Order: sequence, then structure tokens, then C-alpha cells
Amino acid sequence: MTRTSLETVLAILREEFDELLSAWLETQKAEGVRRPDLFSDRESRRQLGELLRGLGDGIDAADDQRTLNLEAEPWAGLRAALEEVTHERVERGVSPSEMATFVLALKQPVFARLRQKLEAAPDKLIEEITEFSRLLDAVAMHTNEHFIAERDQIIERQRTEMMELSTPVVQLWDRVLTIPLIGTLDSVRAQEVMENLLNSIVEESAEVVIVDITGVRVVDTQVAQHLLRTAAAVRLMGAEAIISGISPKIAQTMVELGVDVGEVTTRPTIRAALSDAFRKVGFSIERRGDADRG
Repeated sequence: MTRTSLETVLAILREEFDELLSAWLETQKAEGVRRPDLFSDRESRRQLGELLRGLGDGIDAADDQRTLNLEAEPWAGLRAALEEVTHERVERGVSPSEMATFVLALKQPVFARLRQKLEAAPDKLIEEITEFSRLLDAVAMHTNEHFIAERDQIIERQRTEMMELSTPVVQLWDRVLTIPLIGTLDSVRAQEVMENLLNSIVEESAEVVIVDITGVRVVDTQVAQHLLRTAAAVRLMGAEAIISGISPKIAQTMVELGVDVGEVTTRPTIRAALSDAFRKVGFSIERRGDADRG
């Protein structure tokens, strides 16, 4: 891209900055990507202003480049502005198509100004419209790629946070921990359960761990193996594991599947498991009246 190829566009960006910004915002409104439910006019104008400045600086600094490469140094300011705007819009729930249209809406007001200024030079008009369209398409593509990467990071972070929330380790009593499992126990979640559990055993100096599977949707061979491996890891840490929530149906399923629980203690309810755990750590539960009579 040479200096002469977009000199009129650059002049428009520099000399008609405020008017172009307002026209860009109005075009976005007409295209339905303004999103006043998510951004105030002040926020939108700030975002558009940063992008326009970055675009103008990039066009100005890239005057010796024959190829369009938005990863090059002259476009660093535009990339930084795009990343900031993209981050804000991903966080607030804007879609990828809305983000692309948000950028491409700049074509209309720029083309309108080019037609006014280059009416007497049709060849130059076609050249600048073509080059600016090519540039803005590249900007929209870059924005979309960054948008998807940013959204994927947010989804992964939310998945991790949900995983942590779905596998909470709770201290029920001194040296007694429990981890209630709900839903589906796949390999990834089983690994997360084991890591959280083993770390908590060290932190709390736990001696007994209750793994409650009352809320586990399906217990098949894979789930049973995950539970037995977790119990084995707990024993290696010097603690004892109790698996609670073993219903008659689950017990029957495990027998039919040929699952051998070995030395693992199992109990039908968490109440029964907790009673066992108290005995193992030297506590007993008595009714208050019974204790008074004794």
C-alpha cells in the first residue's frame, strides 16, 4: 500500500474525524449493531474514536508497504484498539457477526465522502474505494479472529470456574471432608475431583473423606473405576475414603458390571457415612437427653 493509494481517505480521517465518527455511529444504528442496551453513546464514541485513530495512524505509517499485513508494526496501535474494543464487546455478549458489521459499517460514510471529493477523478475514486474496502475487510477478519479467540478464553475460564463449583470440597468436621458429586462424572471431571480432593487432604490434615454420589446421574463401569481410583489415591495420602449414596439400584448395577469395590467403605446415605467418619476420628454422636441421663 503506497501513500498515494489512500491519501484522500487519510485526509478524511484526519480532517473530518468527528463528523466521520458520528456518521459511523449512525450507520451502525441503521445496521442494527449499535447495541444501546449494552453500550452508552459515550462508550460507543470512545471505542469508535480509538479505532479511527488507530486506522489513520496505520495508513499513515504503512506508506512504504506494498502488501497489507495487519501484524506489522505500523498497525500496532490499531491492533491494540481492536483488542480492547473486542474484549469489552465479548464480555457484554456481542455476537461475532455483530462485531464484524460493527467494523464494516465504516465503509458507507467513507465511500460517501470519497465520492464527494473525487467526483472529478473517477480512476482515483475507484482506486481508493478498492484499497479502503480491502483494508477494512482485513480489519474485520482480524477482529473476528481475535473475537473468537477472546470468546474461547472466556468460555474456557467459565468452564473451569463451573468445574470448581461443581466439585467443592467441604470440611464437615475436624479431619473430615466431603465432596458431593452431581451430574455426570467423566474423565476430565474425575481428574478435577481427584486433584481438589488430594490438595484439600493436605491443607486440612484430613483423615476421612466422604465421596457422596447421591446426585450422580449414571453409575457405569467408567464412573465406578473413577471412584475406585479416587479412593485409592485418598488412601495413598494416608486418609480413608467412604463412598456414600450407594442406592440399591446402583449396588445392583455395580454387581452386574462386575465392579469390585475391594477395601473401599460404602454407605447408602451421607448420614451413615458421617456417623462412620466420626467414629474413625474418635468422635461419637449422642442425643442430648441420653447424655444428660448418663
